[in-house]
Amino acid sequence: MTDPLATDPPPDPLHPAATPALTFRSGGEDLLGVLHVPGGPGPHPVVVLLHGFPGIERNFDLAQVLRRAGYAALVFHYRGSWGMGGAWSWGHVLEDARAVVAALRDERLAAAHRLDPARLTVVGHSLGGFAALMTAAALPSVTAVASVAGVDFGAVAARCRADPATRAAWVDAFAADLGPLRGTSGEALMAELEAAGESWRLARLAPRLTDRPVLLIGGSRDTVTPPDAHHDPVVAAFRAEPVERLEHHVLPTDHALSDHRVTLARTLLAFLARHA
Repeated sequence: MTDPLATDPPPDPLHPAATPALTFRSGGEDLLGVLHVPGGPGPHPVVVLLHGFPGIERNFDLAQVLRRAGYAALVFHYRGSWGMGGAWSWGHVLEDARAVVAALRDERLAAAHRLDPARLTVVGHSLGGFAALMTAAALPSVTAVASVAGVDFGAVAARCRADPATRAAWVDAFAADLGPLRGTSGEALMAELEAAGESWRLARLAPRLTDRPVLLIGGSRDTVTPPDAHHDPVVAAFRAEPVERLEHHVLPTDHALSDHRVTLARTLLAFLARHA
């Protein structure tokens, strides 16, 4: 198999690679996305890439690598972010992710872009990692799921209830990143995750993922979602259930995997090759 990180695939004049813009509906709003379609007749397996909060790192490098490896990769924006209508909230992120996955399973859309919706993986980073696991747990049609530096919002809520200083630090961190977002505040985001509480603890998802491949990646130098708080407890819970096709790695890098993007891409591609 040609290494998608080393060379371009041969062109297919009859079924060329393409990068169409797509629009999805969720909560009465339009969500804009871009689909990276590989060359070839397909149908191609699909990977939905969910970006984090507020979306500065959107993993377009992964989308391009995935396309070269034969996967159709979608990146989109949630409600209330980066010019999209509506208000931003954690709950809207979850609703939007589910709506997009459902739309990609539409036969007409799949046929138009040579997609195989029966092979659909959800991959997310940070908030997107949380959303990816929540989406897969809610939708049995998701073939496999990967979380990269995922946030365990249930664990965050518990720590914030126990320690006012920790709560204030998270509120300030949310407020500092509101530039691309609309309709929310640091305090509103904290109140929402506190209300969700234990229902958003990732360890609770294990019983709903026992039959599917799961990839969990953390970073040993991650100060946003340190692995001892956000990665290790989830791995332990998933292994105890057990989630039989669980893979997990802690790489020596930061929250954005800034200096390990090739390793990240290779790890994800190997996981998909085995399971998707």
